[in-house]
Formats: sequence, C-alpha cells, structure tokens
Amino acid sequence: MSLQNESTSSSSLETKNKRVDLPEGTIAISIGLIIAGLTIYAFFKIGQQALGQDGFKPLVSLWFVMFALAPGFFLPVEQEISRAIAHRRALGQGARPVVRKVLILCSVIVVGLIAAIAALAPFVNDNLFEGHGIVTASLAIAIAVYGVFYIIKGLCSGLGKFNSYGFIVGADGAVRVVVCLILLVAGVTQLGPYALVVVLTPLVGVLIILFSGQLKIEDGPPATWSEITPNLGLLLCGSIFAAALVNAGPITVALLGDTAPADHVTLFGNAVLITRVPLFLFQAVQAALLPRLTRLAARGDIKEFRSGFNQ
Repeated sequence: MSLQNESTSSSSLETKNKRVDLPEGTIAISIGLIIAGLTIYAFFKIGQQALGQDGFKPLVSLWFVMFALAPGFFLPVEQEISRAIAHRRALGQGARPVVRKVLILCSVIVVGLIAAIAALAPFVNDNLFEGHGIVTASLAIAIAVYGVFYIIKGLCSGLGKFNSYGFIVGADGAVRVVVCLILLVAGVTQLGPYALVVVLTPLVGVLIILFSGQLKIEDGPPATWSEITPNLGLLLCGSIFAAALVNAGPITVALLGDTAPADHVTLFGNAVLITRVPLFLFQAVQAALLPRLTRLAARGDIKEFRSGFNQ
C-alpha cells in the first residue's frame, strides 16, 4: 500500500513538474525583455537629467504615442509571420514566399501610418510635442523602424531563433541608454538628438542579426494572402485597442499639459512604466508559445497541443 502511494505521489509530482515547464525560448526572451525594461527606466532618468523634466516632456509623449502605434499595428504582423513560418517548418516547407507577402503587408501599414501622421502633423506637433517638429518627424521614422523591428522578431520566433529574439529586444534598450549617456556626458541638451536615438536604436540589434546570417529562409511553395491574414483583422482590432488602452493615460495627460505642470506628465509616465512589468513577462511566454503550438497543430498532435495550455 505504501509503495502504491509513493508511486501515485511520484506520478503526480512528475505531472505537476511537467506542467510548469516553460516553452522553449522563454528564458532567452525574458532576459532580453528584462534588459529592455530596466533600460527604459534608465533612459527616462538620463533624459530627465539631460533635458530637465520640462524639456523631457515631448519625449514622454513621443514614447507613449510610439508604443501605442507600433505594437498596436505591428505586433499582429509579428504573430502572423511567426505562426505562418512555424507552420511551414512543421510541414518541411520553405517560408520565403510568406516573408514576401508580409513585407508587402507591412509596407502598406507603414505608408498608411506615416501618411496619417503627416496629415495630423500640425495638431500632433502643437498639442503633444510642444512645437518640436523634430519629434513629429521622429515619430514618422519610428513607424518605419518598428515595422522592420517587428518583422524580424516574427522571423526569429517562427524560425525558433529565440536567442536572437532576446538579443534584438535587449540591444534596443541597451544601445539607447549607452548613446544617451554619451550625449549626456558630452553636454548635449538639445531635444533632437535624444528623439532620434529613441527611434533609431532598434535597428542596431536587427542589423547585427541580419548580417550574422542566422535567419536563413528557404524558398518554398507560393503563399496566398489567406495564409498570413486569416485572423489579422481581429488581431489588429484587439492589439490596437489594447495598446491604446495601455498608453491612453500618459497621452491624455500630455494633451492636458497646458493646465498641468510638465513634471506631472513626466512623473505620470514613470508610474505607468512600473505598472507594465507583468506585460513584459507575458510577452516572453507569448512569443515562445505561439510557434510551438502552431507546429503541434500542423502535425496534428492534438494531445501535446492541449497540454501546452496547461503549462
């Protein structure tokens, strides 16, 4: 009887341990996201020290508008390219035709968003960025840069290159802080250089990974639009509303900046960043879990697919 109980307990323990196993790549992505999170706080601190809280206010607005638009529109693209590539890998098919389709789709989104920013530039410039045209221009640049950034993240996730994924995310924040520190030590107090650093640093990690040759994509069967867009509309709606909700507070405070001290806007932005810690951790699981579940579904391994949700 005792042996039977021990056997049952052992089996139960093994099942429990199996269920808490993290999806492959979660740790690597988490490290990158932790670095990114810590460097956001460092960047806000450095920027406020260099520009003062009044001078830093336009960058706070840029930050939250940028992260309302970029993840809102491009995170679904990352997820769809990751899913489509993982599906093809499971079937032994090359993914290059899928990537071509995604590049076209992402280009349309980028052009549309930049056109909208250009049309709204007078309002955005005066009400969010306190008349600093360089910040408005930086927002347009950010749309193009983050379009590339999210595509490459999707490629890394779909190809199972999770170390590269984590590197890209971490490098963005680390390079931003290093360059801003250099500007601070050099005595740069103009807003423009800091705004450009904010939007250009994502390219550093992306270019390193691209030129390292890690993302090798084979040719394969022609891709149809339905292969990458079956749920894109719903994903876009959900992602846009979620990003808008998360960033609405700081943007609203910035719009009311004429009646509120600039330091209130900056302090509110700092507080919002603290509340985002759980979101950072969830992104790691999401980016690693999606391609795994896709591969299992493509292979028809329903039992393992279901067990993935119990982890």
